[in-house]
Amino acid sequence: MTSSKFFLLTTLISLVASQAMASDPSPLQDFCVAYKGSLANLDKPMDTTKSKAGSNVTLVNVMKLASLNTLGISMARIDYAPRGQNPPHTYPRATEILAVLEGSLYVGFVTSNQENKLFTKTLNKGDVFVFPQGLIHFQFNPSYDKTTIAIAALSNQNPGAITIANAVFGSNPRISDDVLTKAFQVDKKAVDWLQAQFWENNHN
Repeated sequence: MTSSKFFLLTTLISLVASQAMASDPSPLQDFCVAYKGSLANLDKPMDTTKSKAGSNVTLVNVMKLASLNTLGISMARIDYAPRGQNPPHTYPRATEILAVLEGSLYVGFVTSNQENKLFTKTLNKGDVFVFPQGLIHFQFNPSYDKTTIAIAALSNQNPGAITIANAVFGSNPRISDDVLTKAFQVDKKAVDWLQAQFWENNHN
């Protein structure tokens, strides 16, 4: 084989291989497999009594609906008891857009260092709010007697929710007292008390 033919062959192989990469950052999928039957009962009120936060997040992601794979989208229904909240959390892989279906919510997010600026808004039925990807955000139902329902859409099939208190004080194994006392500028008793709490996950 001449050097020119060898060069042409290796070039063609390289081109084909580059088109067949499994890690294609923008994969296309021209079909969607519909789920027959009840996927998550998103039309039904969810139980908020088992959560210390007073909320229940029912997430529909790629683990529950395999056909979301490569599509870059997921959704959630969030139920809030009176005075319930979805505690400060972040989605490291997704931006979230949230719409209130019933009731009202006090919502907000904090920008990154160094400003750490807090943006808040009180939302009523029909209102929409956006939480930028990776930023710590929260939702709180200010009513003493009415529940709130919201629907959220997220820009990733597996957004990866991280609830801040759970991650910091409920990690397994525990983060060292030396680290947390210095980080939060509190004594060891306060850290030990916080780590002794039950930090349950309100995401289902």
